[in-house]
Amino acid sequence: MEKFEYITKKGLKKLQQKIERLENIERPKISMQIAEARDKGDISENAEYDAIKEAQGFLEMNIAKFKKKLFNARIIDESQINRTRVSILSTVRVKNITYGGEQIYTLVPEGEADLKSGKISINTPISTGLLGKKVGEISHINLPNKMILDYEILEIRFSE
Repeated sequence: MEKFEYITKKGLKKLQQKIERLENIERPKISMQIAEARDKGDISENAEYDAIKEAQGFLEMNIAKFKKKLFNARIIDESQINRTRVSILSTVRVKNITYGGEQIYTLVPEGEADLKSGKISINTPISTGLLGKKVGEISHINLPNKMILDYEILEIRFSE
């Protein structure tokens, strides 16, 4: 049984564009390169041909992987999200009680995480520790390295 992967509308569009680019731009490019390498003669000892065929296999594997991801994608219905608690697609401002300081995290589906912009996967220990909490509550988060972080929820926002 396949596991569903939740995705935003924006994430779905990016995934569809990626598949389209791979199928309509990259696949024809590799086909042309294979034809050119074949035209150079004996393919049994043609390293260029072997390298292009390997690249083609990798491309086809990626296309299949992204199509499977698309097939198993379920769009998140933002109207069903409880906006009083930390949940997927919420931006949370927290105070790190353990070490001091504040952080801001946006909890997103696995495939849309981007640490540079503060978007963390819903499956990370920090996310799972924050889920369901309300403003003012304290979350005790167990990290894989056996450390425990205590975060106080200062603010919960949802982008519109």
